[in-house]
Amino acid sequence: MRVKSLSLKNFRNYEQATIMPDAGVTVFVGPNAQGKTNILEALHLCCLGRSHRTARDEELIRWGAPSARVQIQTTQQDGTHEVTILLDKTQKKKKLVRIGARPAERIGELLGHVCGVLFSPEDLSIVKDGPAERRRFLDMQLSQLRPQYFYALQRAVRTLNQRNTLLKEIAKNPSLLPTLDMWDEQLAIVGTEIARNRREAIAMLGEEAKKAHASLTGGREELRLWYVSQTADGADAADQLLARLRAARSEDLRRMTTTVGIHRDDMDVTINGKEARTYASQGQQRSAVLSLKLAQLEMAARETGEAPILMLDDVMSELDPSRRRQLIERIDRVQTFVTCTDLSDLAGAKQGAVYHVENGILSV
Repeated sequence: MRVKSLSLKNFRNYEQATIMPDAGVTVFVGPNAQGKTNILEALHLCCLGRSHRTARDEELIRWGAPSARVQIQTTQQDGTHEVTILLDKTQKKKKLVRIGARPAERIGELLGHVCGVLFSPEDLSIVKDGPAERRRFLDMQLSQLRPQYFYALQRAVRTLNQRNTLLKEIAKNPSLLPTLDMWDEQLAIVGTEIARNRREAIAMLGEEAKKAHASLTGGREELRLWYVSQTADGADAADQLLARLRAARSEDLRRMTTTVGIHRDDMDVTINGKEARTYASQGQQRSAVLSLKLAQLEMAARETGEAPILMLDDVMSELDPSRRRQLIERIDRVQTFVTCTDLSDLAGAKQGAVYHVENGILSV
């Protein structure tokens, strides 16, 4: 896949910008807080329909403007794709997605038109922070590769929220207790589907991340990924999850929240058999995240049949020379968008287009 053009209007600090990226590496260079990351945010928005930095779409609209537009054109094996995302504070529908000239009825229709992997310094939270960050990492990867997973995840979130609301209502009105059965059954079915996809993803990511990490560390360290879930694997997985939900019902009623299910899943990351979150150094954790991102690239290429775009947000300066060289080797294989404060951070890379960024203005 290749991005042919990206245009912004009133997006973040950009009044107007058009980018014609290189087929290889496109660099955005300039001091901090000038708008470099906003370019990658716009690309990410086209991939998943949401920012990687905020859940509030209105924050993406330029200060003082009523609306914003991001438009991207890509070429893939099946032809040209064009995606337009319109954000408007004044309309009832705050976000409108167009695929070509056709408005998308659901955000899931966007998935697959632009596929990308983003690596930023904040991604260290995947290893350092709690299970929610690792679930988010998995969910975002699977959602853009498997639209059916995205819809299943939406159903799971709705079902979980409705069950939790019901648990609170039962505390006031115990006669509602029998209605829990319906929500337990739905949660077991959709939870099993999500767990199956996550298990498959971790197996694929684990295989590729292990190889990438061995290369990054000269074979001194072994990175392993483990799926931790209350959902079993097998033909009767839904029945087993349903039984666990019913066994936990008394505790759920007492806490007024659901204590069993895929919202408790985790992905354990170990280095040489030790939990990376607790025992790894900052450098080891950064290498683990880099390995996960490289594994994402390989998984996306395997699932879709073509390489995704790679977005690197000011990460080169964070890496030692050895890890930087390993990453640069991967850059040469895919279309890459890089932000940096100094072009020397990319020494050794085949630089294509270079845009200088100053206060939301691009110059070549």
